[in-house]
Amino acid sequence: MFQYALSIIIYPIACFFLFILAANGYTAYRKITHDESSIIFWFAQMFRDTILLWAIIAGILGWIVLTRHFIGKPLRYLDELISAAEALSVPGDTPISLSPALKEVQDSLNLTREQSLRNAMLAKEAEQRKNDLIVYLAHDLKTPLTSVIGYLTLLQDEPQISVELRARYTGIALEKALRLEDLINEFFDITRFNLTSLTPENQRINLSRMLEQVASEFLPILSEKELSWHADIQPDVELLCDPDKLERVFDNLIRNAVNYSYPNTEILLSMKQVQGTVSDRDTVSGYILITVRNHGKTIPPDKLERIFEQFFRLDSSRSSSTGGAGLGLAISKEIVELHDGTITAASENESVTFTVKLPVRNS
Repeated sequence: MFQYALSIIIYPIACFFLFILAANGYTAYRKITHDESSIIFWFAQMFRDTILLWAIIAGILGWIVLTRHFIGKPLRYLDELISAAEALSVPGDTPISLSPALKEVQDSLNLTREQSLRNAMLAKEAEQRKNDLIVYLAHDLKTPLTSVIGYLTLLQDEPQISVELRARYTGIALEKALRLEDLINEFFDITRFNLTSLTPENQRINLSRMLEQVASEFLPILSEKELSWHADIQPDVELLCDPDKLERVFDNLIRNAVNYSYPNTEILLSMKQVQGTVSDRDTVSGYILITVRNHGKTIPPDKLERIFEQFFRLDSSRSSSTGGAGLGLAISKEIVELHDGTITAASENESVTFTVKLPVRNS
């Protein structure tokens, strides 16, 4: 509207000066020629006699043109925006281009389109990884089930089998059945992770005791894999949290360290309370720092960036010892963030470190 009003004011002023110039030109022409029969003289004479009519015509035409232009401009912008909105739903690499006056809208639409395409691509990749893992898990279910059926069939068909051999077959069948249970639990993890949201049930606990208890439960596994603990847990540290969910975080991190450690190495588990904040948004005066470090193959930077993604596994093979559903670290990250904390991973010099920061709150 401001541009329209300004144009309506400037246009008659410009016309006035043009008419003044035309009148001066006519006067100058009369001084240098007296040939009243020339067509130029006739046209100038006619223009002078009807100058008021020409002024009215110029004013009306100018007002029509300016009004049409300024009324049509937002309509043209609207058409551009409609076309741009339609382009948002069409996949492609060609950026949306609008008039210079709509540059901010253009940048916003292009950003929205890029984010939409990126999200669609990530969703497609996640869906593909999930489908692949379901196929892998379904295939893996058949292997232990076949073993269980096979050894139980042997026990049934050979009643006179020796006690030692019977115990051996029973032990193998039990081991395969436990593996089958793990795989079924992974299916439930996939379902729960995608269909439910985590809700914390907070209570004040002694975090030091929880970590000590979780660590002690892994002693048989550590002994079996020729690993050892180096525990540095600050005593009597309390935290308001959901203990069941946090226990799952620590179990996932320790299990990950055990699965990917070199034999005859040490796993570090440390916990201490630190003064400071977890992030700039926190108003708490301290946080708890938990570190899990193991000696194993260095994780490449490209995989380290994706280590907390759903269904992402460091080892793409379906090893029964390390090939999980790729949900443990993703769920751990969600639980930690549910407690307003952070979880990060670092790897260098054949060492892998996971760091968890949990804010200390009084209520």
